[in-house]
Amino acid sequence: MTAQTNDALPHPLRAAAPVPDSRLAKEATELVRDSVGELLYDHSRRVYFFGSLQGRRLGIEADPELLYVAAMFHDLGLTEPFHASGRRFEVDGADEARRFLRTHGVPEDAVRRVWTAIALHTTPGIPEHMEPEVALVTAGVEYDVLGIGYHDLAEADRAAVVALHPRPRFKERILRAFADGVAPKPGTAFGNVKADVLAHHVPGFEREDFVRLILDSPWAE
Repeated sequence: MTAQTNDALPHPLRAAAPVPDSRLAKEATELVRDSVGELLYDHSRRVYFFGSLQGRRLGIEADPELLYVAAMFHDLGLTEPFHASGRRFEVDGADEARRFLRTHGVPEDAVRRVWTAIALHTTPGIPEHMEPEVALVTAGVEYDVLGIGYHDLAEADRAAVVALHPRPRFKERILRAFADGVAPKPGTAFGNVKADVLAHHVPGFEREDFVRLILDSPWAE
């Protein structure tokens, strides 16, 4: 897996969603590329491109470098080193991004925006009302995984992204990656969309029931 320079990007992406040409972005690419498989690497890059393209369409201006780092780290927490963390995978990825950015002397407000973008990317209905980096990471994820806003982007732009980072059997493979990343800590799926994944992929998985948690709490009434 190699990260293309902007000169090697298809023309629609060079013009609309160039990858930041900075040491920070390059080191983020190398770290993630060396830590995840091809599936999550290609997905993370597509999230950056689709998020950038949606931002251009909507007139939302994010810091490209912060958006890129957040997109690249957003699924890092699914990987094996974090299977025993006991935390939601989104938080693991956000924490790793925060460590990475702090070692590069990035200001704390920028670190906070990246952390939040990653931590909330599976929490629909909130990121779109927050800072541009937070909104556009989720927009990129929703575009690539769920097809939300699929026809809002030009076919040529969509084709350029997929040509650069293909999606063979993506639906099946990303669901398996979600299941493998969350199954070792099933309690972290409570109250979020990954409970659906475990219900489909992990035999014997039983969802925690929010209503029962209230009714069975130690309060008398």
